[in-house]
Amino acid sequence: MHYRYITIEGNIGAGKTSLAKMLAKDFNCKLILEQFADNPFLPHFYKNPKQYAFPLELFFLAERFQQLKDEASSPDLFNSLVVTDYLFAKSHLFAVINLNNEELKLFQRLSMIMQTSLPEPELLVYLHSPEEKLMENIAKRGRSYEINITSEYLLRIQNGYFDYFKSQQQLIIIVIDVSKIDFVNNQADYKKILNIIDGKHETGIKLFQL
Repeated sequence: MHYRYITIEGNIGAGKTSLAKMLAKDFNCKLILEQFADNPFLPHFYKNPKQYAFPLELFFLAERFQQLKDEASSPDLFNSLVVTDYLFAKSHLFAVINLNNEELKLFQRLSMIMQTSLPEPELLVYLHSPEEKLMENIAKRGRSYEINITSEYLLRIQNGYFDYFKSQQQLIIIVIDVSKIDFVNNQADYKKILNIIDGKHETGIKLFQL
């Protein structure tokens, strides 16, 4: 691998955790996974977004920061390949979507302070699928608290990621359209993604259609 710190990102149901786990297994990586199931506000948020958005996002912010901060302080963090299934900046992206203006101002102040002490990934891989495909994936995994997710909400998340990418020209960002492949169950599809990830890329955004 040309990179030592890789982040896999994507919309809800895109397969980012699956890919991160596969990379960790095949390359003996240090794997850092988001502990979303530990957020006690998540089930309530999907039923009543306005009431639970702020505590939901604050909990995610604190958990993501603590986890990445603990890992970053490890003396051997970058002596081996590190793969994560989330970008710390996603806290900001989801806050913009879910919070009102006053809540967002406070949230942004906190997240900006935290982010300055965290390392940026050397490579950011975004798995892209249209909302219809994401809805299928979400339905297949059958998490009860996700049944109220709408395609409109997924589209807002997708647009939030793309707006963020356009403002981050110092990062290496590769966007891979995985809507027509099955990298989890098809080894040939998985190898296509590996070939892309293992390539040398310039800073900025590069799109790959598989």
